Amino acid sequence: MNNKKFNRRSFIKGISAAGAALAFPAVVPSSVFGADGAIAPSNRINMGFIGVGNQGTWDLQGFLSDNRIQAMAVCDPNRQSDGYWGGAVGGRENAKRIVERRYSEQRRSGAYKGCDSYEDFRQLLSRPDIDAVEIATPDHWHALLTVLAAKAGKDIYCQKPLSLTVADGRAMVNAVKRYGRILQTGSQQRSDQRFRFACELARNGRIGKLHTVKCGLPAGTPDYSAGKNISTDPKPVPDGFNYELWLGPALWAPYCPARCFVNFRWVLDYSGGQLTDWGGHHPDIAQWGMGTEYTGPVEIKNAKGEFAKGPLWNTAEHYYFECIYKNGVKLIISDSIRGGVTFEGSDGWVWVDRGAIDAKPKDLLKSVIGPNEIHLYKSDDHFRNFIDCVISRKEPIAPAEVAHRSITIAHLGNIAMILGRDLKWDPDTERVIDDQAANEMLSRAYRQPWYI
Repeated sequence: MNNKKFNRRSFIKGISAAGAALAFPAVVPSSVFGADGAIAPSNRINMGFIGVGNQGTWDLQGFLSDNRIQAMAVCDPNRQSDGYWGGAVGGRENAKRIVERRYSEQRRSGAYKGCDSYEDFRQLLSRPDIDAVEIATPDHWHALLTVLAAKAGKDIYCQKPLSLTVADGRAMVNAVKRYGRILQTGSQQRSDQRFRFACELARNGRIGKLHTVKCGLPAGTPDYSAGKNISTDPKPVPDGFNYELWLGPALWAPYCPARCFVNFRWVLDYSGGQLTDWGGHHPDIAQWGMGTEYTGPVEIKNAKGEFAKGPLWNTAEHYYFECIYKNGVKLIISDSIRGGVTFEGSDGWVWVDRGAIDAKPKDLLKSVIGPNEIHLYKSDDHFRNFIDCVISRKEPIAPAEVAHRSITIAHLGNIAMILGRDLKWDPDTERVIDDQAANEMLSRAYRQPWYI
């Protein structure tokens, strides 16, 4: 527990008997004191949720299933609208209802109105009673919010992809380290037994000497809003949407529905397309299985990309590039190969995707990892692992440094495709060797008054 919780408990214990009699009812439910398996309020992790439209709403509901947390507040520049996944409704008022409905169901009175909602994240971060936050905003906000949250003493669950640029990712890692915070990245495949087992097979030499890893990712720029958020024509900003705050550090541009909410990821000003959307998943698993979580490739070769032609969306619809590691292993990332992650060795292969795993020889799938072999970090619930680590102060399964190294691969792939040339990468200095133009693309200027 952090000092804020200790101070609150100390304050409560210091209340005089007379004061307590005035402040509390004569009959107090045993759950208040943590009896019957319940968690006492003073021992809960108080959380705030920043960005509650798409993944943020799903994550909020996942966290609500853990009775060790209390959802204190939600925050989003959009009050409420449709235009999210499948045309669904999202925004801060929708999220507030979700929280209060859940807690109302758990109360004898059937009523709960204790979740605050904010348009501006600075109000949420300024609250000393909030211990941890989730950040599920568009990618261009991740770094700034993470740095400010860490500085404010909050632990952080940040959705993938961790960053918009390599420089942003490094700033996030540094801030988390400087302020002693826990950061879990939403690369939830690390908390899946199949992915962990495939990586253990590769790491323990069960497929022989590893030589190639293949990551098949999705293609295209699909309309995730199901037609509810597709217009690229400039429009008046909808009532209840703080568009200027949504843009934040990104370049100013006129509002149009296709720019915001669920489809922001198809605009390079805010994201990196399918490559970065999935770059926090399969390439992350590839790094885990290769044992290169804290480094990266030394070359990006043969990069080819077909980018959307607009009028607004401009991310890569089709892509291919190869990453060469110092030990000679080649990682191939493309939308034109089998989806999932395939580890290929001298004696066989193992392939894994969500809900499926296969191998050659087949008997590999019956393997038991021995006590003296490499056993990777075990987590079976990504949200619970974060809360476990907030309490224990141990490193979570998808920490900042690891996530930064994984998404750097996708950033380098985008840079190589845009420039149309190979890159030589130094993973120690995090610079492209002898290529000024590429190095300039490792960071982006922030629009005033925002800075990191």
